Amino acid sequence: MMADKTTPKVVVVGSCMTDLISYTPRLPQPGETLHGHKFSVGFGGKGANQCVAATRLGANAAMVAMVGDDLFGQNYLENLKSNNVDISFVGVSKEAATGENCIIIVAGANLKLTSFDVERVEDVIKDASVLVCQGEITPAATLTALKLARSHKVKTLMNAAPADPFLDAAIIEHSDIFCVNESEAEVLTKVKVKTKKDVEQAAESLLQQGCKSVIITLGGDGAVYSSAEGHTHIAAEKVAPVDTTGAGDAFVGALAYYLAYHSHLVMGEMLQRSCQVATASVLTPGTQTSYPTRDQLPSHLFS
Repeated sequence: MMADKTTPKVVVVGSCMTDLISYTPRLPQPGETLHGHKFSVGFGGKGANQCVAATRLGANAAMVAMVGDDLFGQNYLENLKSNNVDISFVGVSKEAATGENCIIIVAGANLKLTSFDVERVEDVIKDASVLVCQGEITPAATLTALKLARSHKVKTLMNAAPADPFLDAAIIEHSDIFCVNESEAEVLTKVKVKTKKDVEQAAESLLQQGCKSVIITLGGDGAVYSSAEGHTHIAAEKVAPVDTTGAGDAFVGALAYYLAYHSHLVMGEMLQRSCQVATASVLTPGTQTSYPTRDQLPSHLFS
């Protein structure tokens, strides 16, 4: 099913980060200077990654974000446009530069996205099929988006990354689907996730905190989907990865696409297909540049 070109069915409220990456043989010790052998600039930020992953599969998606009034910000807007992302709701802030993602995240303009900014785009949220949020903007803006979506019966998909041990409980409560990886699950539940039983225990803990369902992603081992009906384990194809950067965002973006455009599928099938998209992304270097387009994937993923 191809995207409706007028109304965004996937709305992502989140971050845009510019990745400045230095490649070195190892991390420097305190006070040490190392020579790197390569430097690259890329486009990242969990929100934008997930939005681009969805549009590459054919979704009509809009980004609600804030970028800085600088070269990084302008380049990011061009990048989103080139990936067919609706940027009508991306603001430009003169108060902060665009975030730079290396080893340390400099949130920059992402933290300038306020609850008021989100409230102003209520119309685009209410007409969407899926709202996607993550943890790289202010919790207040995230919660406002989730509440607006919930009030209009729009499905909410919350990817609680990076991990925050003090995550507002209301964010979990307003999530129809709450998605984390193993380490994020550990931070939020204090359950050491090592075995299949541990994964299910962590998922149960999150369900008890109020979300309707939980996905815990397990990297190359797939994912586990949990709800009041029980636990479903989704296997991933075993491959030799080239670059796993952004694979989790490829998974979330793909899931948003399937929720919006293939709602007839059972959740297990959506997750299986999302795992296939994420697996395809690790076979190519880069973050957003590694996300597969519709024509690069088997046709059965879109039936």
